[in-house]
Amino acid sequence: MTTVVAADAQNYPQMLGIDADTVVQEVGWDDDTDDVVREAIEAVIGGEMEDVDTDEVVDVVILWWREGDGDLVDELMDIISPLSEEGFVWVLTPKTGSDGHVEPSEIAESAPTAGLMQTSSIKLGAWTASRLVQPTSRAIKR
Repeated sequence: MTTVVAADAQNYPQMLGIDADTVVQEVGWDDDTDDVVREAIEAVIGGEMEDVDTDEVVDVVILWWREGDGDLVDELMDIISPLSEEGFVWVLTPKTGSDGHVEPSEIAESAPTAGLMQTSSIKLGAWTASRLVQPTSRAIKR
């Protein structure tokens, strides 16, 4: 079982679309966040993720979000400011049945209000990650 977890951890950045050239911002870190996910990302990018106060343009935002953290729409609107045109957000929430679990419908309903759209979701250890993109980024490519 440990081998599977270690193998999954090595794939977390790939699953999240993160490589060595990706600038990643982390928002919502707390004692309950998954250090295996965090360490795997930081190993690939070669350093620490940017924090909430960064002035950098970022490619990916990792948002750790739990029930009771506040208004998801407000948080999403705040974190898209430093996001590059092609950038995206991963909202990580505790899995169903865990303390702090957020209903998927809350993410699906909050994203469009913040100017984002949900494209996929994946499992990362004890967390579920929902990918949100800026709809305009797709239109620009055409």
